[in-house]
Amino acid sequence: MVWNSDFDPFDDVENDDQQKSGLRGFVAGAALALLTLVLITTLVLTTVGYFFQPDSDDARPNRSQPARPSQADVVNANYRPSRWTAPDQSQIITPTPIAPELVIQADAEYQLLTNLYYRVNPSVVNIEVVTGVHAEYDFESDIVDSSASGFVLDMEGHIVTNSHVVREVEEILVTFSDGFVINAEVVGIDDYSDLAVIQVDAARSPLVPVILGDSNTLQVGQRVIAIGNPFGLDGSMTVGIVSALGRSLQSAQLLDPNYPRYGNPSIIQVDAAVNPGNSGGPLLDSYGQVIGINTAIRTENGGFQGIAFAVPVNTVKRVIPQLITTGTAQYSWLGISSPDVEGGYSVAALADELNLPVRSGILISTITPGSPADRAGLRAGTQVEVIRGVDIPVNSDIIVAINSKMVRDIDDLVAYLVENTSPGDTIILTIIRDGETLDLDVTLDVRP
Repeated sequence: MVWNSDFDPFDDVENDDQQKSGLRGFVAGAALALLTLVLITTLVLTTVGYFFQPDSDDARPNRSQPARPSQADVVNANYRPSRWTAPDQSQIITPTPIAPELVIQADAEYQLLTNLYYRVNPSVVNIEVVTGVHAEYDFESDIVDSSASGFVLDMEGHIVTNSHVVREVEEILVTFSDGFVINAEVVGIDDYSDLAVIQVDAARSPLVPVILGDSNTLQVGQRVIAIGNPFGLDGSMTVGIVSALGRSLQSAQLLDPNYPRYGNPSIIQVDAAVNPGNSGGPLLDSYGQVIGINTAIRTENGGFQGIAFAVPVNTVKRVIPQLITTGTAQYSWLGISSPDVEGGYSVAALADELNLPVRSGILISTITPGSPADRAGLRAGTQVEVIRGVDIPVNSDIIVAINSKMVRDIDDLVAYLVENTSPGDTIILTIIRDGETLDLDVTLDVRP
């Protein structure tokens, strides 16, 4: 049978399912929208709270924060494993050796000194002196009292040293650079120059004479070399420069205060290390020539403190031949005195105060009666003026030159007389008298 009709019995069921499905979709969408709104709200509040959050932890008393790490924790946390390993020694880079030419140039000065040492050291000797000493038990014993230095002068066996080394001794032992030891005898001594000559048996001794230079050509700053036996250490060499020229030492008065006060002039001041035992040894120039004899040091503790002195070789050339010939030395004598230069009373220091016509020279304060100066007619002042508590003559002759060589003070004059004249020589003195420049001849005598 066929029913011809529009009604379907399943239509109601289908409509109910559609309604339920639509309801479920609405609920799900609403829930999703609500969740999205919550998330957006939370994000907005978090962001706003970040910007308005207080810096101090006290503003968030209810918020739980982790404790700050201690300083020890921070230090310990700074330590961490390292990947460093020691390099292989074969991989360490070392500088390339300098070219031999540069080394030779840098060592040229030392090669000069080495060559000089081996040429001159055979001429330098060690001198030991033996003195008789009386002990408290009233018996006599011989001891080595001290040691010093000297150098070979000639092939006759003459050896030059200081007078303070060999004066008043009983026995002298000379040791050469090769170790040979021999006795020596005193030939002559001069305390004023602090020079002496001793002699050994020329036939038995290994003699290598030195070469004498010219101390008048020395310049401040010039290199000098000393060879000697400081503290008995034989064959020691030191190097320095000329620190000053024209110093004066009271060499004789240092040995005996009863000596007249005559200075040892033209002394060379050096900074080369000179110590006890160097006395009498040579002072050399860069050519190995002797330009002085080491004689003394200025010290407060007995050791070298940067200042040493040497007798100029030109004094040696005048004194030593006399000692070899006669055993003593004679000096030219003029017979004048002048105000104390070291006390600040030189012509240069007094020129303005006394209105002197020159600023260098020798202001004559006294003239010894019967002396060469007295016989020649030199004039000492008769009028005096008190300068800083000292009587200074104001109308004296002023010596400004000797044999046309200008002299600055009394030390210059004495130095010229010692190095260039002998008793009996006639010299020409240039003087200033009453504003006039005059020359006069003076025949020198022997220093009393």
